[in-house]
Amino acid sequence: MKNITNSFVSVGHWPSAGSFKFNTNILATNPINLSVVLGVLIFFGKGVCASCVRKQRILSTIQNSEELRRGAIEQLERARVRLRKVEIKADEYRTNGYSEIEQEKVNLINATCKSLERLENYKNETLFFEKQRAINQIRQQVLQQALQRALGTLNSCLNSELHFHTISANIGILGSVEEITD
Repeated sequence: MKNITNSFVSVGHWPSAGSFKFNTNILATNPINLSVVLGVLIFFGKGVCASCVRKQRILSTIQNSEELRRGAIEQLERARVRLRKVEIKADEYRTNGYSEIEQEKVNLINATCKSLERLENYKNETLFFEKQRAINQIRQQVLQQALQRALGTLNSCLNSELHFHTISANIGILGSVEEITD
């Protein structure tokens, strides 16, 4: 132990302390010690390096996860904004659709009422014309019957000259009546 302590303390006594030379003595250069130290460093340092690499990977994974989470949150917010816009549009369409349906219903009811009114007017006009035609037919029949009775009465009461004169007068009256009706 004393030798080791003396070698550290007496650094100034080394013959090569102030000069630079290559030492070819293998035992003096300690390649064995260096290889042991390197082996120990590699053996224990490998775990430290692997642990650093693992930590770096974990840190990288966490950072990627954070970025993905931020991106997902942004996408979620954009989707919520789009959803709100779509809901507003849907409410507008729903409201407008109900308004349009009500307007169409009112228009259909109005059109149906107008059609029914036109049909009622047409029916009334048709009934009026049919009534007028029936009245005219009855008048003509009554007139013909009256004329036939009058002719029958005249034929039985009159002589042929008076008969001829009455017929001529009645034909003149009938001609003037036909001109009025035309």
